[in-house]
Amino acid sequence: MVDQSKTTGPHRADVALISERPRAEVVIIGGGINGIATFRDLALQGVDVVLVERGDYVSGASSASSHMVHGGIRYLENGEFRLVRESVQERNGLLKTAPHYVKPLRTTIPIFSTVSGILNAPLRLLTHKQRSTKERGAALIKIGLTMYDSFSRDGGSVPRHQFHGKRESLRQLPALNDGIKYTATYFDASMHDPERLALDVLHDGLITGDKARSANYLEAVALTAGGVRVRDTETGIEFTIESDVVVNTSGPWTDLTNEALGMPSAYMGGTKGSHIVLDHPDLYKELAGRELFFENNDGRIVLIYPLKGRVMVGTTDLEADIRQPSVITEDEIDYFFDLVTHVFPTFTLDRSQIVYTFSGIRPLPKHDDEAPGFVSRDYRIEQSPIEVRPGSTLLSLVGGKWTTFRALSEHITNEVLVILGKTRSVSTVGLAIGGGKNFPTTAAAIKVWIASNSDSVGKERAEMLLGRYGTRATEVIDYLFEKGDVALKSSTEYSRTEIEYLVSHESVVHLPDLFLRRTSLAFTGSITGDLLVELADVMAASLGWDAITRDAEIADARTLLATAHKVTVSEASSAVDAR
Repeated sequence: MVDQSKTTGPHRADVALISERPRAEVVIIGGGINGIATFRDLALQGVDVVLVERGDYVSGASSASSHMVHGGIRYLENGEFRLVRESVQERNGLLKTAPHYVKPLRTTIPIFSTVSGILNAPLRLLTHKQRSTKERGAALIKIGLTMYDSFSRDGGSVPRHQFHGKRESLRQLPALNDGIKYTATYFDASMHDPERLALDVLHDGLITGDKARSANYLEAVALTAGGVRVRDTETGIEFTIESDVVVNTSGPWTDLTNEALGMPSAYMGGTKGSHIVLDHPDLYKELAGRELFFENNDGRIVLIYPLKGRVMVGTTDLEADIRQPSVITEDEIDYFFDLVTHVFPTFTLDRSQIVYTFSGIRPLPKHDDEAPGFVSRDYRIEQSPIEVRPGSTLLSLVGGKWTTFRALSEHITNEVLVILGKTRSVSTVGLAIGGGKNFPTTAAAIKVWIASNSDSVGKERAEMLLGRYGTRATEVIDYLFEKGDVALKSSTEYSRTEIEYLVSHESVVHLPDLFLRRTSLAFTGSITGDLLVELADVMAASLGWDAITRDAEIADARTLLATAHKVTVSEASSAVDAR
């Protein structure tokens, strides 16, 4: 049992819920999207389940995504037809179950040749090695898109692809390289707030009843005869959770987790992917809401993606050491600038336009000498008996990606249910996620929703909150009405009261949890010294921080932004920082 006199504020009540009843049928280790989705699915089946995450929710590999929900057209060349079919089905499903965060994304491929690559493609499929850096031509892309469309027969969830010649391509995108021969346009889906989508999935699991419990900043440190030994990283206090099944969903760190648990494995071999976010109004306007998804001149598939008033460019695919922090390099930034100017040669780019960068490790299986781009994006579940606790089982997830989180969690849940001798009682197919429940999807329905929920906050604010939280915005609106919607002095994107709501309701523990994952403030380049201080002040008031803790949080946040995200934050003005 945890000594409650030593906990660090009301936000650690989620740890107390676990420590006061340290017994569960299943313990999930890892609070990325796949662990969270498995938690939700098991909770829906009435399973007594606990999820623990050593850092913040969705702060690892899941936080470094390309913000897409896609079928993976390029996986066709890898021969991963099962994965493409499942991914397209899941994409179509998320457009319906999470329409507040997942929306159709018009995607255009610029094509500079007609038949290039068509002889190399079969060799790539057979050997999984890059045979040439010559780009894929129109003929090969046409074959791929036709196959891709065939996987997407779901009542017209997204339109079928279209091809355009040079004249029409340049009419639609005048700044394109005039060496263009064709463009191909198809639809996948955007996921403009992946972290918030994951929090909605977590919320759905938690509201099923008192059997489902979770906590961030709670690290699994050992497997013992008594169960999973965990440590509250905020207090250092340890306790043991008894369980019959342990599910390791710690992504690229699966092997490291198993090693810490005393069950070493060698399943993983992740690669590094980085992105930059640009404040480039001309490029943003040129894209006109569409993503460019294409092959760079080195054979790497890359993207240029308009998002939240900014332009995101990605991604690399490099070998990486999972024991080291993943940070973008200057060479990667140069690579991104080269790929943008390859497609849009008249645009000027420089480092002053970068407002944010992020980098992460993909949870890929061990791949030896296989080229990174051809490593399978599919997943599998490894099952092992826990020797120190006879009768208990460890399941380790190898692989997985954002798009397939629901299907993946269904597979893990089904395996767990077999081990527990239980049967599935609830299907997650077609089940609305969080604020996607009863979300208005037509202009007329949106207008009605706004009119029904704008009395206390106004129509403009109600519309903003609907876009930010889906129909769960009603919870935020009620809070704002009760407390009074007080503005922040240094930002118009969020109010002080809205920040208070996030801190008090969404397990925010440290300052970066707030600006990296509960909001988009860092992504859009909105963090200033003044705003950082204001956010810290809100958290201090909500969580009971003293001045020393508050100042340390600000200092740590500034360091994290500089080292992990290449963001230099201005000094706070004396007026805001006066205490």
